[in-house]
Amino acid sequence: MWEAVARCAHCTGCASRAIGKTRHRYGMTEHGRSAARGILHPGLAPGRFVHEQLAPSPDLAPWIEHHWFVAWDLRGQPPRVQATLPHPNVHLVVEDGEARLWGVHRARFTRTLSGQGCVHGVKFRVAAFPAFHPSPVTALADQHVEARSVLGEDVQRLVDPPMTGTADAGRERIEDLLRSKLPEAVDARAERLAEIVRGIGSDSTITTVDQLCRATAESLRRLQRDFHYYVGASPKWVIARYRLHEAVALLQSGEAKPDADLALRLGYFDQAHFIRDFRRLVGETPRGYVEALRRDAEAASAATSSASVNCR
Repeated sequence: MWEAVARCAHCTGCASRAIGKTRHRYGMTEHGRSAARGILHPGLAPGRFVHEQLAPSPDLAPWIEHHWFVAWDLRGQPPRVQATLPHPNVHLVVEDGEARLWGVHRARFTRTLSGQGCVHGVKFRVAAFPAFHPSPVTALADQHVEARSVLGEDVQRLVDPPMTGTADAGRERIEDLLRSKLPEAVDARAERLAEIVRGIGSDSTITTVDQLCRATAESLRRLQRDFHYYVGASPKWVIARYRLHEAVALLQSGEAKPDADLALRLGYFDQAHFIRDFRRLVGETPRGYVEALRRDAEAASAATSSASVNCR
């Protein structure tokens, strides 16, 4: 989801301008380690960016991972294109007078930021969205729809009057709406599936659905059925995506090289298969991606040097 776009858009320029900030009102979420991954080009960008994450109110915490707010001011700057890898979460997004639900997108997400704008959003916990709409989450896969078509006409109060450009105001109004739609109790099966997905994200040794079944003592049929309903993607897809997240993180950190050893580490016995999967999702081969990261680093260094000179 494109909340991560601003997370990778840090700022260059004189430090006294204080042109970038990120405010976290709480520690890392239980899914925080994997949620921080998936940013494809975490290079520096000129301009003003704000990215805030706010914890949900305690009564909504079983269903909401966090609220997020993104604002940018690129006036006088070229548009900034960012791309992120998908996570198995549903988002409620309020932007430009519209409230929309974003299902699990199985391809990389690309967003071009330009001009000036802001977005309010909610990241639902994995497997939590059926509490608000008792229907298979796969119905929302690879699309975004008007929120009122799923959550009802009272979603209109999120956009009328328009939301102000502050994170706190957005959280209050969104929570008022969702609180009116809460179920009477937490779904134990949803909690169990969220736990399973967290395990996939944190345990890089899980590379196949058979391994997942053994590790969780769950049957393949039941996992497939419940992932379809609660998560919005298959167990195989979730495993593959998190292993590719792992590949991107290892290549970014320099802990691995784009070779056969990396493919084997991620559970691929055929390097060509790994390269195909990586290119299909990321848009370039592992070796090409490493080269792109090198160019990004050189461009960021040049921009920082130029900004330092201009501030003297």
